[in-house]
Amino acid sequence: MDVLWDAAPASSGGVTVREVADALDGRELAYTTVMTVLDRLAGKGMVQREREGRAWRYRPAATREAHIAQLMLEALDLGGSRDAALVRFARSVTGTEADVLRAALGAEAGATVEDGPAGRVENPRPVRPALDEATDR
Repeated sequence: MDVLWDAAPASSGGVTVREVADALDGRELAYTTVMTVLDRLAGKGMVQREREGRAWRYRPAATREAHIAQLMLEALDLGGSRDAALVRFARSVTGTEADVLRAALGAEAGATVEDGPAGRVENPRPVRPALDEATDR
């Protein structure tokens, strides 16, 4: 997927199996192995493909960031308390990452913009008491 994300963003025409195989040159993978993996990724909906002559052109179905966000949401569904997991995650990020999260939450809540330590940052919604209680479990 890294080769596809780096070489063919979702908006481009995509890359062929040969182009992917060439990008993985140092890994000594057979052309047919690369073709099989791309075919399986297409079957899972992770890549889109389009016929070009006798070959297929592949491109990611989603951006790298969208894929990572989906993985994070799936991890939250693994069990336990989502609130506790979110609080633990929020407490583990750096100051700059926390500012990014605050800005995103503020934009989602429609909050006002003010100057913060990392520049202009959106004020997030107040933390719900349930989040604080989740850390006590």
